[in-house]
Amino acid sequence: MMVLELDGVQIVRHSQSIHCLEGPVMLRLNPDHSFNYELLRILGTAHDHGADVAEVLDVAGEIVAGDFESWFDAFSKRARHVDAQAQGFANAGRDASARGTFFRAASYYRAADFFLHGQPDDPRIASIWKDATRCFDAANARLPIPGERIDVQADGFSVPAIFFRCSTDGVARPTLLLMNGYDGSQEEMYHVLGVAALSRDFNVVTFEGPGQPTVIRDQGLTFIDEWEKVVTPLVDWCQSQPEIDAGKLGLVGYSLGGWLVARSGCFEHRLAGIACVDGLFDPARAYRASLPDSICAAIDRRDASTANAALSTAMAANTILRWAIEQGMWAYGCATPMDLMLRFDKLTLDGIVDRITTPVLVCEGADDQFFLGQAERLADALGARGDHVRLTSADSASEHCHVGCSDLLGNVVLDWFESRMTNTPEPA
Repeated sequence: MMVLELDGVQIVRHSQSIHCLEGPVMLRLNPDHSFNYELLRILGTAHDHGADVAEVLDVAGEIVAGDFESWFDAFSKRARHVDAQAQGFANAGRDASARGTFFRAASYYRAADFFLHGQPDDPRIASIWKDATRCFDAANARLPIPGERIDVQADGFSVPAIFFRCSTDGVARPTLLLMNGYDGSQEEMYHVLGVAALSRDFNVVTFEGPGQPTVIRDQGLTFIDEWEKVVTPLVDWCQSQPEIDAGKLGLVGYSLGGWLVARSGCFEHRLAGIACVDGLFDPARAYRASLPDSICAAIDRRDASTANAALSTAMAANTILRWAIEQGMWAYGCATPMDLMLRFDKLTLDGIVDRITTPVLVCEGADDQFFLGQAERLADALGARGDHVRLTSADSASEHCHVGCSDLLGNVVLDWFESRMTNTPEPA
């Protein structure tokens, strides 16, 4: 058995989980659990130029718990302020200062959009995203090696991606394909893992597929389960690039992306490794576990009036549930909450997980508020094909996707890929 020691964290081969002592309760940024989580998620990107601490804390102080409009108002105001600062730096020819400031403005514009999707016709959904993209592109253009926006043709749609090269020397290098999940963008992934990967001499390709922010806005396409239809054309494209070592491609999925990349691995076998941050096997099981039995029974018997009324009542009392259903109805194109829950039932690796031949890193947050227990289910199903790492509050990394603990997450994920793609020897 091979064990990697990373700052006191063990990654144990053959799907054996680690268990750390429980640590202290983290300081909360908002009384609402959903708002607290999303604030921590944004604050965590300060590690790699996606936010600044005092800016996020100031915004947090302006947000009313559970009030989606107050969230939009606070983040959009901050985004406009930071955007204006960036424009001032740019006009003065201070490109280094403009770069970081534009990156932060882009993050705050994206944050402002986050809770808007319960009203799909809200014009702010399009306008705020244009501002976010404009700012990200302005920052990207000022990088020492700017990322190249590309569109990879798939079957009936295109895959928007950004190719970040770690060098211009033309040498073929290991490359990580980074994707987000249920609600996040490829631009966020640049800050979550992209900057850290580039610093370790990986190329990085961020991308999105149907249902994700750019594709749903620009192509009108909602989520598909067959994510190999996104990944395989992208792998084909990578194999045609002289600066990419086609034998050293890694795929990383964040949040629901953990299920999507695992699904892809059932059909796409040219990858050197897949990292699920975090691991998911059948997400609907976790969703249903959070609902009363009476609602689940109404869904199962297709009692739409009872199920939708009960779900609507529950949404009014629970911000996480309200956001999850509103976001899902938008991203999956579902007309009612019950339709969405039935759609979730189709998300399973049951019957196909045995097709995965690629090594898989299965990450888990011990206090995951969305998918508790799912990573263990995936790790158990993978057996010797999976390496399972479980992080707890002792690591300050127990939240879903380990938000706020970017450095440790990068160490875990990138060390794992290095052991498979570079000349770095595996520990004995």
